[in-house]
Amino acid sequence: MDAFEVAFFKPYPFAAGQKIHITEGPRRGDWEIETVTGRKVTLRCPVTGKRLETDRFCYFVKAEKVDRWPTY
Repeated sequence: MDAFEVAFFKPYPFAAGQKIHITEGPRRGDWEIETVTGRKVTLRCPVTGKRLETDRFCYFVKAEKVDRWPTY
């Protein structure tokens, strides 16, 4: 039997106050997590203050220490 390469995804457990950077897509950029529910997450842009409530969507890629945030 042949082996198959399979990618596994798991929703990221967001926490209020968490700082994130989305690298691609329509939400790309720096955000702070404001609120989290079972289905929704509210993001706040640290530069403009814009808020966006959206379905939970992100998957963890990596964590690293950065010298500057937001990265604008």
